[in-house]
Amino acid sequence: MNHIRCLFTKNRLNSPSSDTYFCFFVILIITLLILIPTGFEKNIYPGSLRAKALIIDTDNSTVYSAGIIKHGEQVCKIKILNGKFKDYEAKAINRLIGKLEIDKFFFPGDKALVVIDFTNDKIDFVNIIDHYRINLEFILFGAFILFLVLFAGWTGVKAVLSFVMTVLMIWKILVPCLLKGYDPIILSIFITAFLTSAIIFLVVGINKKSIAAILGSFSGSMLTCLLSIIFVDKFKIHGAVLPFSESLLYSGYLHLNLTKIFTAGIFIASAGAMMDIAVDISSAVHEIVEKNPFITRRGAILSGFTIGRAVIGTMTTTLLLAYSGGYIALLMVFMAQGTPVFNILNLKYVSAEILHTVVGSFGLVTVAPFTAILSGMLFVDIH
Repeated sequence: MNHIRCLFTKNRLNSPSSDTYFCFFVILIITLLILIPTGFEKNIYPGSLRAKALIIDTDNSTVYSAGIIKHGEQVCKIKILNGKFKDYEAKAINRLIGKLEIDKFFFPGDKALVVIDFTNDKIDFVNIIDHYRINLEFILFGAFILFLVLFAGWTGVKAVLSFVMTVLMIWKILVPCLLKGYDPIILSIFITAFLTSAIIFLVVGINKKSIAAILGSFSGSMLTCLLSIIFVDKFKIHGAVLPFSESLLYSGYLHLNLTKIFTAGIFIASAGAMMDIAVDISSAVHEIVEKNPFITRRGAILSGFTIGRAVIGTMTTTLLLAYSGGYIALLMVFMAQGTPVFNILNLKYVSAEILHTVVGSFGLVTVAPFTAILSGMLFVDIH
């Protein structure tokens, strides 16, 4: 009787209708996220509009160079390509402040994003913001979706939905709530737990595999969160190591706790890798149990441990490469100047990345055995 009940429950959880209904649920969430305001929708350029423009000609007579750095003003003759002033020609100013990471330099034939100040139907002033990249971004994202769907089929469609939902959750919920002063750690835990559950249910289906993967992933996230809180304090790392964080404070958000935001970012950044490991182990143990229905719980758990060891071995290196990639230039500067390794390791920015990598890896190590234990207990019935 127990076997029949378990079989019925299994079939019900794996029924196509459950997955379909959950897809509609995710689409509903995406729609709501698109519609809800963030509370920060304000026009920073009152009496102006943004448009795409073509650079027809440039005047560099007031631009001067100091080594590889350029200063001055580049005057560009532009043709507006869309919006209210389409096909209008005007002059636009490109101010150079001597910072390579911020400055942009234009040549005839380039396309730019511009802000047009106007009165009635007359253009007063045009300011060049940056090179126009929106079309390329849409093309790149469209190609990504196309290849994903062609390769993975219906699973690829669900993966796209999870991708879009994650982007919207970050932009419409996480970022506005952080700006409004909500506790970054508590907020990030709830959002990470919601996204982990929704994504795994969506991609894997509503079944025991998903439950094991969700619980295993959440265990790693909680350990990572705890270790982050402890060691960020011990390392004396201030959240100002986050890029543009000081600019945020100067913009009128002095109430923000940057250190807590940095701490929350550690386990948010590793949540995806934990979810990946949890799903891999859960799916593998489920397949083992399906192929060998007479396997014991202990045997299934030990199989999960064996799989977990192989997965963890590569995933920790993946985290190292992902986190260190953004600081290659900094490391090159240290090597070029002959900075001792001890000095490098003790630097705040490097210590922050070491914290990211090691604490995230602790979470991964926790996910593997915990998911294996849960999978064995959930998938194997006691006869």
